[in-house]
Amino acid sequence: MPLHHSHRHHQEQLRSRWTGVDAYFSGLLSPDDEILTAALLNSDAAGLPAINVAPNQGKLLQLLAQLQGARRILEIGTLGGYSTIWLGRALPQDGSGRLITLEYDPVFADVARRNLYRAGLAETVEVRVGAALDSLAALVAEGTEPFDLVFLDADKPDNPRYLEWALKLTRPGALIVADNIVRDGAVADAESTDAAVLGVRGFLERVARDDRLSATAVQTVGSKGYDGFALVRVIG
Repeated sequence: MPLHHSHRHHQEQLRSRWTGVDAYFSGLLSPDDEILTAALLNSDAAGLPAINVAPNQGKLLQLLAQLQGARRILEIGTLGGYSTIWLGRALPQDGSGRLITLEYDPVFADVARRNLYRAGLAETVEVRVGAALDSLAALVAEGTEPFDLVFLDADKPDNPRYLEWALKLTRPGALIVADNIVRDGAVADAESTDAAVLGVRGFLERVARDDRLSATAVQTVGSKGYDGFALVRVIG
């Protein structure tokens, strides 16, 4: 068999194995309930891209928010609200928590609002529509209370700018989680001209230069392929 076909076959085998392991982990430890399943079905029916986090990743976000004791969460990039539901469920049960999620596409935002309403989170979560950089500037201008956790999952070229705003909207002890940072391994390519890779590298290099931040980045494999995330803690 030609080399490129052999390589593709090997990649498909790996992806199948990773997906099977994800399915086992998720089914055992973070199964989708009818609300989460409906959120994905609604997103698919509306033509949204299937780039939501996997269930076990959604559960990780929820656990991080709970470990953080988060009362206020900011999400940059809503899509259909699947990760938003996982994060919203981590907020205090007494209704004192708040999640603000930013989405550029009004169609995506509408799907997310319906999914959040069905999940009983309509009063807890606010979906703001528009360019995230504008929405972030507006939050600062409003003097909004600092956030305990920021989930960064929007367009990667703007990651360095999103970080700057996130630092204005958090306080020491806050956690910033950045998704999709591996770019199939291209993040390690110093010669890359890809805008998404440059955005992620700029974000990571900005984090590394700042003594007020403590961070790590982790590679993952699974149903979403080869990827990873960064955890950034604001320590000063």
